[in-house]
Amino acid sequence: MRKRRGRALDGWLVVDKPAGMTSTDVVNRVRRAFAAQKAGHGGTLDPLATGLLPVAFGAATKTVPYVMDGTKLYRFTLRFGEARDTDDADGQVIATSAVRPDDATIRAALPAFRGAIMQVPPVFSAVKIAGERAYDMAREGRAPDLPPRPARVDRFELIARPDSETAVFEVASGKGVYMRSLARDLALACGTLGHVAALRRLCVGPFDETMAISLDKLAGSSDTEPASPDLLLPVATALADIPALALTDVETSGLQNGQAISLVTLMGRIPAQADPQGGLVLAMAGKRVIGLCRLEDGWLCPERLL
Repeated sequence: MRKRRGRALDGWLVVDKPAGMTSTDVVNRVRRAFAAQKAGHGGTLDPLATGLLPVAFGAATKTVPYVMDGTKLYRFTLRFGEARDTDDADGQVIATSAVRPDDATIRAALPAFRGAIMQVPPVFSAVKIAGERAYDMAREGRAPDLPPRPARVDRFELIARPDSETAVFEVASGKGVYMRSLARDLALACGTLGHVAALRRLCVGPFDETMAISLDKLAGSSDTEPASPDLLLPVATALADIPALALTDVETSGLQNGQAISLVTLMGRIPAQADPQGGLVLAMAGKRVIGLCRLEDGWLCPERLL
């Protein structure tokens, strides 16, 4: 008896991830619910974290890198007084401090963590060292000495102070910024220790909470009908921030065969917001997405066809 391969589905599902599950757990559950052939996620969330986890099906998996490159918005609670080995509440306490900074001290420390910064990832992270994951090394008692890496933080604001033990922040950041590292390093800059007690992702690129669906609302199991494809957002949703360029049938055919198109023939159609020196555009044939193209040296060059 041949193993069932599942349905060929294309699109995005924005899941409101619950605490206690890994991102891979969520993807596997969603894939089973839809009986889908292929699925992946657009940016890992720690088990402790909740919030937006975009799940890509089929052709949408080709657009995952563009989602991961988008701006992300987080809200997290920093608990002062304890350093933990994972830099969040799931870890073991490794040091304590009696210092509890006031609001003025916190706000004075924040500017150093905005803009282009260097950040040391948590030792319990997926960073690879000589082919090994840092978290695997840490679990075996070989916690690596991770070097700092460039990070971009667009916004980092104190938004609430429930009590002297905790503070709530919102952060808008680029790709690969660890909220656990921000919390750890901010506490140190305030003369104390700290870790993330709660974390929620509010936005990922073009995806926001209005698009999210809880896992509990997904139908589909071994003894029920698979979840409806009507729940999926179009593949192009992930590329909403990229300017669109309309192509003719002849141009579409050429592009799909790997041919570059002279920008001279596209004059008057090139979006004003597209950068002519290496910028991306979304190639469209009517309402159908053809793929992503780059404007280079006077040509429209296919980069990733969908």
